[in-house]
Amino acid sequence: MGAIQGLFKWERKVRIFLCLFGLVLSIYALHVELSRERNPDYRALCDLGESVSCSKVFTSRWGRGFGLVQFFVAKDSPLNQPNSVLGIIFYTLQMALGLSVSKKAAMLLVFSSWVSVAGSLYLASILAFVLGDFCMVCVSTYIINFALLFINLKRRSAIEEMKEKAG
Repeated sequence: MGAIQGLFKWERKVRIFLCLFGLVLSIYALHVELSRERNPDYRALCDLGESVSCSKVFTSRWGRGFGLVQFFVAKDSPLNQPNSVLGIIFYTLQMALGLSVSKKAAMLLVFSSWVSVAGSLYLASILAFVLGDFCMVCVSTYIINFALLFINLKRRSAIEEMKEKAG
């Protein structure tokens, strides 16, 4: 039981760090996108050059609804939110569900992490092969998403082990 409690203590600290970092990056991405929409001359701190530009990525077609939602609803529909808004929701959900040690919460954490990793792989391929750009903010969130998947898988295993020993 001590090893499991140790995992939860370690995992909780890492989760809080990753989620807060992800939230900061997502809020910054939203700020950049909204600033660029208001002022096309706005230059973000993450815009380092022609092929290293986060604002170019955030304001591209793929910066909202993964570039897919607009095929089903109007481009300016409230359902076609910036990816950064989805990130804010995701990292908030990860932090909140991380407070629970229930098996259902662990399963939801793992499932939502797999979805985020699939989205990260999709957006990374768009970034590299379609936009030909490097976005430091984007790549940082991809790394965070993979790290969250890893700790969520560890958490699920620990909870299953704890339930088996108790049960």
